[in-house]
Amino acid sequence: RYSLFYNHLKNIEESEGGLDKFTKSYKTFGVNQLADGGIYCKEWAPGAEAVFLAGDFNGWNPFSHPYKKLEYGKWELFIPPQDGQSPVPHGSKLKVVIRAQNGALLYRISPWARYVVREEDKVNYDWVHWNPPQSYIHKNPSPKRLKSLRIYESHVGIASPEGKVASYKNFTYNVLPRIKDLGYNCVQLMAIMEHAYYASFGYQVTSFFAASSRYGTPDDLKEMIDVAHSMGITVLLDVVHSHASKNSEDGLNQFDGTDSCFFHSGYRGTHQLWDSRLFDYANWEVLRFLLSNLRMWIEDYRFDGFRFDGVTSMLYHHHGIGTGFSGDYNEYFGLHVDEDALCYLMLANHMINTLHPECITIAEDVSGMPALCRPVAEGGGGFDYRLAMAIPDKWIQIIKELKDEDWNMGNIVHTLTNRRYEEKYIAYAESHDQALVGDKTLAFHLMDAEMYTNMSVLMPLTPVIDRGIQLHKMIRLITHALGGESYLNFMGNEFGHPEWLDFPRIGNNESYHYARRQFNLTEDDLLRYKFLNAFDRDMNKLEERFGWLASPQAYVSEKHEANKVIAFERAGLIFIFNFHPYQSYVDYRVVAFKYKILLDSDAGEYGGHQRLDHNTEYFSEEFPHNYRPNSIMV
Repeated sequence: RYSLFYNHLKNIEESEGGLDKFTKSYKTFGVNQLADGGIYCKEWAPGAEAVFLAGDFNGWNPFSHPYKKLEYGKWELFIPPQDGQSPVPHGSKLKVVIRAQNGALLYRISPWARYVVREEDKVNYDWVHWNPPQSYIHKNPSPKRLKSLRIYESHVGIASPEGKVASYKNFTYNVLPRIKDLGYNCVQLMAIMEHAYYASFGYQVTSFFAASSRYGTPDDLKEMIDVAHSMGITVLLDVVHSHASKNSEDGLNQFDGTDSCFFHSGYRGTHQLWDSRLFDYANWEVLRFLLSNLRMWIEDYRFDGFRFDGVTSMLYHHHGIGTGFSGDYNEYFGLHVDEDALCYLMLANHMINTLHPECITIAEDVSGMPALCRPVAEGGGGFDYRLAMAIPDKWIQIIKELKDEDWNMGNIVHTLTNRRYEEKYIAYAESHDQALVGDKTLAFHLMDAEMYTNMSVLMPLTPVIDRGIQLHKMIRLITHALGGESYLNFMGNEFGHPEWLDFPRIGNNESYHYARRQFNLTEDDLLRYKFLNAFDRDMNKLEERFGWLASPQAYVSEKHEANKVIAFERAGLIFIFNFHPYQSYVDYRVVAFKYKILLDSDAGEYGGHQRLDHNTEYFSEEFPHNYRPNSIMV
């Protein structure tokens, strides 16, 4: 694998003048404004017979501005300035006109388009030339690379209690302060790359270089990232390079009239479950397109890194469809692995680490590919983190299938600690996947219909709500402290957001009722959501103080099946969990030295029963316990 990567890198050095020049192509491809006011255009359309540029600037004459054919399927066009002014004004609509091999004229949006919009009465997006007189100027430097990553997974469009598509401005001024207050130091933004179908959650990308216009302008997004940086918040982009929308009118599909431009031809070029197109990662121009895309998001918008979506689909020719992974190494090495895709990921991480070493990359891989988060120089994938995707599945399985008294402490600990040495994992109890319609969040699994009637503090605390609130806190804390080297939460889940997430579509009469986040629930003193919100905030603030995510993996001193107790040490802290449904303990011996309570899920401000005295200091005695010389009674 390293040899394949090295050969690619060597070819880039020899034929393209180096990785820096090769990945700057976003500054030359598409339609670009020159310093003298002229316009330079460049496209890759190997299947085209001829290429033209049409738009408002030439009265939509499809033949007045032909491109010149270059080598290797490239085309270029230069339009001189007019009286020192740009011949293509800011805000004018454009189309690349392709004469296909069958003679048909195809009106296409450039794959490199920076801004596309859809008018309310239209189905397809329009390409709009974005060249404002004064672009947004970033005022704040990017935060330094974080040691402890506490990620708030977010979607701009649903980040409002109102039933509408929310804006970048709303996120900037209403949501970022909330994220900061909750103690998260990183926001991961979904659905930013333009996607024609809102209900795809951003995973059917149509324009890879365009920030979604449904939330606002490119400058609005730049301002949002700049304000986040002023708060010390790192901003990651959920990047989708695993597949692309099948749209041809406003997407990449059949850009030059063939099915092989950017994608594999025939059966191999279509994802059978997602009904989308699959990139040909062995193609030189596809590598240029995708690597330049990453660099553009970093350098133009100041994103601080990426969460790569659908990595499992990229890594294997079977795309993970109908395939389970047991951890056997034969599952990761063989002809079923797409080495070209893996090599692209190695190139992407190498480029990012070389040109922007402060940036962070995360892999969404369910298969457990070994060394995915080891340096490229070791033959690894080069990612910094991978998602611990088994953890949320385990919590849902436990809650759905087991009685409380049947919870297996050893199995919980195994799931939370089962990770490869020196590969960093991002732990999470639930993400957007569990919030989507057809599934349930942890809070909804735990409390279900009673969330509609019994979350008021004016109502008696029922056993269902009591159990749900306590387990919600405990599950999140043990996942945070034991599950990895970083922590992730999907927006709203920190306070047990009721119901599910469902975007407007035909099946729900285009309703926005479930495509929103009801942050206002935490601000109502009469609702118990405030308890979960406060616990999540203090949990993050405690990690910020002690840094357990950046500490070595925890030492688990106890996983007692009969008592349902888990105890472990990390970052100089003792974590003790009693998962027994009805049994409390007095004088319970655990491994520890002197200690004082720092965070207690039973505290009154978190909706607990206040059974512990926080003013007491506990001192150890020389009483060996669980292979440690000292212990205390709690």
